[in-house]
Amino acid sequence: MARNGREVRLWARRPDLAERINLTHQNSDYLPEVDLPNGLTATADLAHALAGAEAVLMVTPSATLRPMCQAIASHLPTGIPIALACKGVERGSGYLLSEVVSEELPGHPVGAVSGPTFAHETALDHPTAATVAFPFAYQDRLTPESSPAVRLSMSLSGGGFRPYVSDDLVGVEVGGAVKNVIAIACGMMSGAGFAENTRAAFITRGTDEMKLLAQTLGGKRETVTGLSGAGDLTLTCSSTTSRNMSLGYQLGQGIARPSCFEGRSVVVEGEVNAASVTDLARRLGVSMPICETVNAVLHKGSDLREAFTALWSRPIEAEPYALDLSIDHPSPDLPLQFGAV
Repeated sequence: MARNGREVRLWARRPDLAERINLTHQNSDYLPEVDLPNGLTATADLAHALAGAEAVLMVTPSATLRPMCQAIASHLPTGIPIALACKGVERGSGYLLSEVVSEELPGHPVGAVSGPTFAHETALDHPTAATVAFPFAYQDRLTPESSPAVRLSMSLSGGGFRPYVSDDLVGVEVGGAVKNVIAIACGMMSGAGFAENTRAAFITRGTDEMKLLAQTLGGKRETVTGLSGAGDLTLTCSSTTSRNMSLGYQLGQGIARPSCFEGRSVVVEGEVNAASVTDLARRLGVSMPICETVNAVLHKGSDLREAFTALWSRPIEAEPYALDLSIDHPSPDLPLQFGAV
């Protein structure tokens, strides 16, 4: 947005980081060697960050979204759109993140920006596409150019960044939350020695889990085949540049969780969402076996090899759900050959 001539204020939790960004026009902690536009200024003062804002992007980790909403409530101009760039389901409540914002900050249009967007590549202006989703009111359909989704898309459009507009916020949010969990599964299996067949299977069946949950919550299955679903899932499951894929890869290699990332404290959204997505699916009666397996390994002490062997030996099912069948697996006790590659 700053590259496109908008005035952008970035709130930073640490005053020293905000000062360094303003002095050097770089964020050496997270985006080394990327020159930030002059139109972007950083501040550690929430009131200053939000003064006169016409739109707000929430880019905090999902686990801190609710307290962040509470912190900005008194500084937020009335009625301005809020777009979420974080992804997940709130643990305990089972709320989508847009529901968290709507509860804490009523009276604001709430949407999301989501898609296959590794931060470093996006900051370097590599061609990147994403989805901007807001619910469309009747007036938004009559004059879409004045809707929050289109206005934000216009502000984001430029250079290598190309947004697409959606009215299916639920579908976009579910894709963003579930894909991180599936990426951990792909990482676990890759780290354990499996190759492309395995990853393709998890991406495909993971997409199906995303579709089921989105549809149950009132979203559209077709949204999950778009940028915020299949697109983001493919990217996140294809490279250890993804923190989710990287965590799974290290666990698959047998590295204990406290020693992953060389012992550094790294926020991995899929780690939190493995539990929250699974809890939500259970409440709704939605079968999500890949997410269940990841949750069992991360949070219930299950052995990775045993958990994935059990996943692979589940009853044989039909791929089109119209063909309703479930047949016991012929060799449920035959273990997967870990370390095959």
